[in-house]
Amino acid sequence: MRSVDFARDPLVVDLTNRVVVVTGGTRGIGHGIARVYLAAGADVVVCGRNRPSNPLPAEVDRTGRHREATFVAADVREPESAASVVDQAVERFGQLDVLVNNAGGSPPTPAATASPRLSAAIITLNLLAPLFCAQAANRVMQRQGEGGCIVNISSVSGMRPSPGTAAYGAAKAGLINLTQTLAVEWAPKVRVNCVSAGLVVTDSGDDHYGDDASKAAMAATVPLGRFGTAEEVAGLCLFLSSPLAGYVSGANLVAHGGGERPAFLAALPAQPDDPRTTKEGGDG
Repeated sequence: MRSVDFARDPLVVDLTNRVVVVTGGTRGIGHGIARVYLAAGADVVVCGRNRPSNPLPAEVDRTGRHREATFVAADVREPESAASVVDQAVERFGQLDVLVNNAGGSPPTPAATASPRLSAAIITLNLLAPLFCAQAANRVMQRQGEGGCIVNISSVSGMRPSPGTAAYGAAKAGLINLTQTLAVEWAPKVRVNCVSAGLVVTDSGDDHYGDDASKAAMAATVPLGRFGTAEEVAGLCLFLSSPLAGYVSGANLVAHGGGERPAFLAALPAQPDDPRTTKEGGDG
């Protein structure tokens, strides 16, 4: 099955005259998310602690117009700074239709030796910051005639053990629960959903999966046989932001290529119809 280019596919809805905020939208997955919204015709605001040295997200929409994201300097871990991103978006464009809580991440950190300060910082970035941004967006969206929608970017680390990133996994699990709770509290004006991503590579040089051999070995553990892309995560965000998902709220869409093969399967004897056994080689 072909991979859809969500920035160009004619099935993608038109988001002209919609205003979107993407936190952490200057690099990595967030950069890809911002580009897809720009291509769909939306006005996009991205934020980060510092203006990036690399180009801001930009795309050509379906009308042929070159569009570039607006940058706002902010540290979304601080409630006042998170609110300022929303305020500046509304001041510039007059409304806010979509918030994508993408900012997050964690360095590898063994749970036994993680410092309290680092653990608190990881949880703040990956759980509290999305809450701060969502609260600010909700205050605006509740006043708007058509309300709005919020998409939280979580991770499969929040749905399974997360060795080496325990605080991150716990925070992402909390983000999934937060999504479900806010979807109830803020309905019917605001829809709140989540996208949980698996192995995703980007072209911005910030991925941390090692060299090509390491990436190939990791990709082989995924049933679809490859890493996901930022654009594929963005496609789910675009769907959740569109009228196609008008009755979807409190959902967690998982983009992980089928997940991970259960480890015990590798210990079982190979069977004739096992993909590990070729017709030519058989059992030897």
